[in-house]
Amino acid sequence: MAGSLLLVGCGKMGGALLDGWLKAGTVERVVVVEPSGVPPFAKPPQVVTAAGAHDLPAGFVPDVVVLAVKPQVMDQVVPAYAGLVRPETVFLSIAAGKTVGFFEKHLGASAAIVRAMPNTPAAVGRGITVCFGNANVAKPQAGLCDALLRAVGDVAWIDDEALMDAVTAVSGSGPAYVFLLVETLAKAGEAAGLSPGLAQTLARATVAGSGELLRQSSATAAQLREAVTSPNGTTQAALNVLMAPGAMDALLAKAVAAAAQRSKELAQ
Repeated sequence: MAGSLLLVGCGKMGGALLDGWLKAGTVERVVVVEPSGVPPFAKPPQVVTAAGAHDLPAGFVPDVVVLAVKPQVMDQVVPAYAGLVRPETVFLSIAAGKTVGFFEKHLGASAAIVRAMPNTPAAVGRGITVCFGNANVAKPQAGLCDALLRAVGDVAWIDDEALMDAVTAVSGSGPAYVFLLVETLAKAGEAAGLSPGLAQTLARATVAGSGELLRQSSATAAQLREAVTSPNGTTQAALNVLMAPGAMDALLAKAVAAAAQRSKELAQ
């Protein structure tokens, strides 16, 4: 549990984290910096709001500073919190594309920094976050960041920050690929004669239910696919198209590569 935490930015992802912490009882005290106001649920007595770094409570020394503002404004926001750098405080960033080196530049080489890449299912407690910490992050601090992020889903750690581009392409951007699958499956259903409403209902329920089946099953995705596929049946006919050379495998590989390349560009 974090004794005190500073959350800078309380938009969709920051708000999801705060909601998860409050429900899990992960923090004793939270100071939230969000000029546009905090979500309605953030009203417990342990949550205090501030207009900015200049407006923090007197004597407030956070165990964790969570940086959750948009990457585009990090340059303007982060320097104001350099005064909070100390060995006992860890900075946890959830901003896509912003490297550890970026934060060390603004906060100093002595800052303990964890870079994290969550994804949007965190809003319903089903996210997954991948983390990388610099050499200044002590094991207890890494454990604290891990606990904070587990309030909204699973957590994994990597030793090579360069892998964050691939992580962003697979899990950070991945929910959009799944939503696109629902869109295109519904459109295909319409083309096959279903009403738009029924096609949308079937596509949403099928993807959501399949995801939950995959989550609860010990079988691999390939094994579950094979279990649904009868030889020479309807599913096999569809998979012959989707799994043909240059089809779904190649398309997704190309998409992930494009996202990873863009992640590298944004980090520059």
